[in-house]
Amino acid sequence: MEASLTQQQKISAETIATRIISVKELLQTELDLYEISKDSETGEHYLHYAYMHRDFTNTGEPESFHYLMPIENDDVLGMIFGEQGYAYPEHWNASFLRNGPEGFYIWFDPSHEAEQSEDEAIAADLLQKLRAFHDQGNVDPEAVRKLLEDMDETRKKED
Repeated sequence: MEASLTQQQKISAETIATRIISVKELLQTELDLYEISKDSETGEHYLHYAYMHRDFTNTGEPESFHYLMPIENDDVLGMIFGEQGYAYPEHWNASFLRNGPEGFYIWFDPSHEAEQSEDEAIAADLLQKLRAFHDQGNVDPEAVRKLLEDMDETRKKED
């Protein structure tokens, strides 16, 4: 029996093509495809998302991208019966495989993007507080102390 794809860092497109088989199509449009897939070697299930993209700044030729997210058996049934969401990106919160131009699939962890979004929101909130403080023009020690306390509270809320 082959090793689980979840235990590998970099997986060739050929390996994916020979091991991953479609089990049930969930949705297909002109540009998107969602399906339940299965690793024929290990029996592990994946949510497969494929989409077509045209880069008109380059050749305009269509490119296809493929993402494979490991899913549990309960998730498989929930998706098949329409009881569980699967749309990308809102339901793709776990690490998943995605293909690249070099002919390999690598793992991508979306939690880093969520953390970055939170950090950007905190930074925007702090900047807004600084601008409001600057615009008000009151720089007495009490106003500065209140600003610093307010900024500390903003940062603590996000921790």
